[in-house]
Amino acid sequence: MTVGFVGIHYPHPTHFDDFIARVNQAVEVLRTTPGCLSAACWVTDDDDAVVSTAQFASDEALMASFAAAGAAGVDFAYDERERLPRQVLTLRPR
Repeated sequence: MTVGFVGIHYPHPTHFDDFIARVNQAVEVLRTTPGCLSAACWVTDDDDAVVSTAQFASDEALMASFAAAGAAGVDFAYDERERLPRQVLTLRPR
């Protein structure tokens, strides 16, 4: 069963462009992993949030893809670059 992933990030304005680069790096690595069906970086119209989305063939593919991204040096750290806690949603089809 496919599984979706959405991460909503609220970077400080001074880190906004750098944060987009971080998410795009993650997207590029995720796209190369087996079972990743899609991955993308989005920005809200008001530049308030950066939204990462992905779809995977299975829960196992999601976990393996994020493990591979971490091993490739992708920075998933939550720290002072974000002004609000990020929201992470796992989605299931109905």
